[in-house]
Amino acid sequence: MQRRIGLYGGTFDPVHKGHISLVRSFLNSGHIDLIWILLTPDPPHKEHSNITDFSHRKSMLQLAFASFKNIEILDIEIELPKPSFTYQTVEYLVRKNQNTSFLYCMGSDSLTNLHKWKHPKLILNYVDLLVAKRPGFEITSIDQTFLDKTTLIDHHPLDISSTNIKMSLKSNKSIKGLVQTDVENYIKTHHLYN
Repeated sequence: MQRRIGLYGGTFDPVHKGHISLVRSFLNSGHIDLIWILLTPDPPHKEHSNITDFSHRKSMLQLAFASFKNIEILDIEIELPKPSFTYQTVEYLVRKNQNTSFLYCMGSDSLTNLHKWKHPKLILNYVDLLVAKRPGFEITSIDQTFLDKTTLIDHHPLDISSTNIKMSLKSNKSIKGLVQTDVENYIKTHHLYN
């Protein structure tokens, strides 16, 4: 029987409880057996922003998901051609893992913008999509080609963003409850986002 693996990519700068909640929804959906979290070294759409060092972001991910049994943190995009386009990563993983069925996991906001990604239809040649539906999400604006390859699951997102966390830290405001304690301690120890 084929393994069913979810792929969930991002910069995770920093990883927060919203990411963890989303991963739980994907795992609880019954559509996948485990998730590979793909840490992006240099996302093309964030080219000019100041991204925290890859090793710090990887360490925070490992802390955040340490208690999960069915999650692996993958740093393969550091080896792949730059910038890190999803279609290249997906193609590489599918080629390397013959007896595996992959679902690319994303939020409905990403599905809405999928047509702006590099070669989105090429991505769908390799994987189907597992999309966490936000309340009020309308599918009417989505290309039917994408919808045909999409499974929607229910999810109640937490109102947390990495951008807001960084702004709070710059203003010396508390981020308690937004990230896990281990991640918060790591941020403080390494003086990140000051």
